[in-house]
Formats: sequence, structure tokens, C-alpha cells
Amino acid sequence: MKKMTRRRSLALGMMGVPGVMGVPGVMLSSPDLMAEPRTLPMSTIFKGKDKFDKIVAKAVRENWKNYPVSSRMILFARELHGTPYVNYTLEIDDHIESPSVNFEGLDCWTFFETTLGLSRMIMRPRAQYSQEDLLREIQWTRYRGGNCSSCYLDRIHYLAEWFFENEARGNATDITRELGYAQRITGRKISEMTVLWKHYRYLRENPDLRAPMKKWEDYVARLPVHYIPKSQVSKIEPKLQDGDIIGIVTGGHGGFCSHVGITIRTNDKVARFMHASRNYRKVVIDKSVSGYLNSFRSHAGIIVGRPLEVDKAVLDPNQYQSNLRRLIG
Repeated sequence: MKKMTRRRSLALGMMGVPGVMGVPGVMLSSPDLMAEPRTLPMSTIFKGKDKFDKIVAKAVRENWKNYPVSSRMILFARELHGTPYVNYTLEIDDHIESPSVNFEGLDCWTFFETTLGLSRMIMRPRAQYSQEDLLREIQWTRYRGGNCSSCYLDRIHYLAEWFFENEARGNATDITRELGYAQRITGRKISEMTVLWKHYRYLRENPDLRAPMKKWEDYVARLPVHYIPKSQVSKIEPKLQDGDIIGIVTGGHGGFCSHVGITIRTNDKVARFMHASRNYRKVVIDKSVSGYLNSFRSHAGIIVGRPLEVDKAVLDPNQYQSNLRRLIG
């Protein structure tokens, strides 16, 4: 397998400028209450409706809502197995930011995000599920406070921040330190978006976004990010569960993480890494998590997030801000 380049560092959204004490001052919306998240044509923001309808029909027919979130994650992930890999799937316009879904092609971020979104959506009773239902779930996890105001800076671009933001809102919990052997990452320079701005349509076409993006990168660099070094990952693999979100920590600067996928425990009881692979050009079930890490010299370790059920969502804005302040210290 080819060595990953710095360009693959996971810098994938955001809003405004960090507020008081470095905590973003964003509003909080619920997936059940937020306005329609469509600011671009549906043909632009949602691709693969037929596949969506087929997957959801199967989930309803087989009552996947009766399974815990860990099992639902795997059921939906398996439906995405083999989907072609497409890079930069979130860069859908030059100016208008919008929640989006693409069942025709996934990158590593949109694979885990779509799997999580489907797993959450199916728990909300509907006579019939629509594209908007999934887009609302994507908006809820992709953007700070669950809000997208059509601005590129609304989006969470760095995976490390995604863990903090979504834990503060009760969507997932970072269990890295609970698993053991965790260390804090210090001295990391976060600069992917502003250094490689030519690769991102919004930053390339809107130069005025680059300065506030740099302020967000400075905010991300200060986050207390912990990881499990790859030399220790085999020791904690027995504790990993189906559907755990695995952030692959890079050893270089630019971002904290270079890749992301989920854990899937196959019939041989091995905790494998399932991801949208740039090398295989599709969604695959790969080696064990530790085996995958050891295949790349640039991989330093992992961050682990465990998805939570939808009834754990934090909808009170004061509680959300309090949780975020507590998490970032």
C-alpha cells in the first residue's frame, strides 16, 4: 500500500471565529426542529437517491431500529461496502456551503459520517424516510451546534475537533483515555487548510475565508487531544466494539488525523478497520486496526469515539457550551 502524503491530512469545515475562552459561539439546533438544510439544488447536495431508498427500505423491513447503535452502524456500513472512493466529496460548490450526501462515491470522512447519519435517522419514526431526513442528521453532526448558515466556516474541518464537538452534544463519546495507554499530543502545528488552500474550492474562490480559517486552526491546535500510540493498539483491540469511530493519528504536522474509519468485528473475531480507502479505491474491510496502523510509517496511533443513541443528544445550548468548555479545559 502506498504511503500517505501530507495532503491526505483530515482537514474536512467551520463557522466564524472562536468565541469567549476559545469556545465557538454557535447556536444549537435539533435534527427534529432545524430548518430544511438545502441551500443548493437537491441534485447537487444529494447523489444516489435510489441506493438510499433501497438501503432504508431494507432497514425498515428488517427492523434495524431494534438493534443497538453499534450493530446499526455495522448493518449500514455493510450496505456501503464496495462504494467507490471519491476524494473531496464535501467540496460541492464555490461559495455556498450545504449539508450533502453522496451514495455514488465516498471518502473516509463521508463514509463514517453517512453510516452514523443513517444509524441515527432510522431511530426517528417516519411514515417514509426522505433525503431531507438524512441531510438533517448530517447537518447535526457535521457542523458546530448542528447549524449550517451556508458559510464554509460553519463546518468542522478537522477530525480531532469533531470528537470534541460531538461529545459536547451527546452524539459520541471519546473513549481513548478509557482504553488505556493514552498520551496527549503536544506541539502539533495545524495548518492543512490554510497551507493547501488551493485544493479546497471554497478557500480558493473566497480568499477572505483564509484568515478566519487560520484562527480556527489555532483553536484546534490548542485542543487537548489524546491518542493511543500504535505500539499499544494491539493491547486495547479486545476492548473495541462494532461501530467505534477510529481516527488515524498522523505523525506529522498539518493536522492531528490523516484518516478515519470504523471498527468491524468479523466472524474470525478480529477487530478490523473498515474505511473508504484511497488505495483500494472503494469502501473495504481491511486488516485489524493494529495491522492497518503498522502498514504505514506515517501512522502514529488512534483516537477512538463511540457513537451514542439519539436520546443522548444534548439540546440545551447552555449545557452544550458547558460541556464543550469542560472538554477543552
